[in-house]
Amino acid sequence: MLLVLGSVALNAAAQLLIRAGMLKIGNTTSGASLVKAIPEMLTNWQLWLAMIFYGISILTWMMALSKFEVSFAYAFLSLGFVLVTLCGYLFFGENVGALRLAGIGLICAGVLLVARS
Repeated sequence: MLLVLGSVALNAAAQLLIRAGMLKIGNTTSGASLVKAIPEMLTNWQLWLAMIFYGISILTWMMALSKFEVSFAYAFLSLGFVLVTLCGYLFFGENVGALRLAGIGLICAGVLLVARS
């Protein structure tokens, strides 16, 4: 179970690092701004660390799937949404309203049901 949760945590950490790195770089929603930002992206340590975390996450996920049924393990990926939402609120001041909190509660309830199966 630690492999599954470790993979989820690494994946969530990668998402948070990408957010932190892109906040420094700025908006890249147009093609021109994306091309202009590539040199800065390539030298951003947070984006590089995110890619490393993704790579380790994939390896730990493969190890987890060698032990657990995919239908069991995959449900735990939704905990990444819970982690990222809470950390987004704590570290980036992102808005987490009542509906989002209710959704997080439902996700946690669903994961508990799967974990007991």
